Amino acid sequence: MNNQILVIDDEKNYLLILETILGEEDYSVTALSDPEMALNYLDESEVDVVITDMKMPGVSGQEVLEHVRKNYPHIPVLIMTAYGSIDGAVEAMKCGAFDYISKPFSNDELVLSVKKAVMLSRSEQEIIRLRQTLAEQHGPHKLVGRSKPIREVLQLVSKVAPSKSTVMVTGESGTGKELIAKAIHYSSPRKNAPFISVNCMSLNPGVLESEIFGHEKGSFTGASAMKKGRFELAHGGTLFLDEIGELSSDLQVKLLRVLQERSFERVGGSKTITVDIRLVVATNKNLKEAVEQGNFREDLYYRLNVVNVDIPPLRERREDIPVLVAHFMQKLSGDENRSNKKFAPDALEYLTAYEWPGNVRQLENVVERCMVLAAKDVIGVEDLPSEIKDEEAQFKSAVDLLPIKLELAGTLEKIEAALIRRALVKSGFVQVKAAEFLSISKSLLQYKLKKYNIQTR
Repeated sequence: MNNQILVIDDEKNYLLILETILGEEDYSVTALSDPEMALNYLDESEVDVVITDMKMPGVSGQEVLEHVRKNYPHIPVLIMTAYGSIDGAVEAMKCGAFDYISKPFSNDELVLSVKKAVMLSRSEQEIIRLRQTLAEQHGPHKLVGRSKPIREVLQLVSKVAPSKSTVMVTGESGTGKELIAKAIHYSSPRKNAPFISVNCMSLNPGVLESEIFGHEKGSFTGASAMKKGRFELAHGGTLFLDEIGELSSDLQVKLLRVLQERSFERVGGSKTITVDIRLVVATNKNLKEAVEQGNFREDLYYRLNVVNVDIPPLRERREDIPVLVAHFMQKLSGDENRSNKKFAPDALEYLTAYEWPGNVRQLENVVERCMVLAAKDVIGVEDLPSEIKDEEAQFKSAVDLLPIKLELAGTLEKIEAALIRRALVKSGFVQVKAAEFLSISKSLLQYKLKKYNIQTR
């Protein structure tokens, strides 16, 4: 993959010369005579090295240098200057320029300086990538929980991570599907390579195609430079496509081809690009139903669903709620005003009993809100949001989670099982206390535990 060189000079003959010399060295060169346009270009494109003239109308080379050092400190800047302006170039070096070249310059001098700058750029990018990797490996993607359902998920992650198999992560919104994708990546042999993600619902189909596959310069209006797509950026690592069920039919066809051939072309390009990636996708939709309804390709579904990791909603693993609360409090306790705060036992019971339609993400938001707004160090029931401490609101929240069309008898059994699980959690898994909470005998509780195959620990 060619290194990207941005050349800025108001003298167009120098642009042509530099474009020719560096092009012969197999660099990809973008030559711009307008410095303001060049600054905008930097915001939109990937650049490895900037070469800028010192004296230009409007925006000077010094201002370009300052902009790059402030916003893109990993990009080396080479200053070009006329022979009589060496003092200015030396000053630029003091301000962080990588090197300066006097006009007129020798081709060998230019090529050598650019080669050194490219090597520095690669090193800087590698350092950034390693820092990101370390941050990820010790960061918030670590899965938190001790319940049987989450332990089963973790066991499946540990089995699939070393393989190259494509993984489909399913579950309701807010359950932590991206955390699972990161856990797979950072437990795999690819852990030191990039983890690249894209949300398929956040962009319209045209923009999403360019985002995933990249585009060539001039391939559409506004494509002022070549741009690598997420597939290229993830080379050697893992590509995570979230909300995969939102892909248009055209993009489904193109993704299927990439999975079959492991190659693609950028938008507007003809060069075939081969990549080595691990693909992980996620959805909160029932893709099997989407296939039956004709909204999702069946062949693509089976290509993606090689291994399925299904994350249970938070209401089905209530034992994890106190653990998650403690985790989020520790995560948020960097502020001195929050460091000593904790939840009162009865407030924690309310959190454990709530249905959590927004799952783990909603729980984290509630914990942060309570830590910010609670006046005392001990967060009580009075500090909880009304939808959590109001039992009628809790019941409505639970009912709202049910589908409109349902089979009543089976649904009532599921509700009964959920109430029994909640009573067990609230009682600390002491069956006598759980039976008291439910106003039933211990023997009846034990019968129902067996009936619904509920694990007491």
